[in-house]
Amino acid sequence: MDENSNMIEILQDIRNLLSHNKKVLNIDDLVSYTGLSKSKIYKLSMLKLIPIGTNEHIRQKFFNKEDIDEWLLGKPNLSDEYLEQQMNAQLLKNKKA
Repeated sequence: MDENSNMIEILQDIRNLLSHNKKVLNIDDLVSYTGLSKSKIYKLSMLKLIPIGTNEHIRQKFFNKEDIDEWLLGKPNLSDEYLEQQMNAQLLKNKKA
């Protein structure tokens, strides 16, 4: 049984590595690629602080890997405190509108 679970783990690692060669990433790919949590990616997307695809006809979120690489190299502020401040500011803005 140990050998089977080890093989499954190796195959999952290979699958993750292969997904890093994609040009377009979905949320799960982005979680694996960046190490960010899903909730943080959703917050960043909602606040428009992460580059995201703009196709309005697709409900699922997609990300261009090259844009993500540039964004990550730009050292974005990903702290929970900063995101909380941005979310509060957005809520206040929406409340006034």
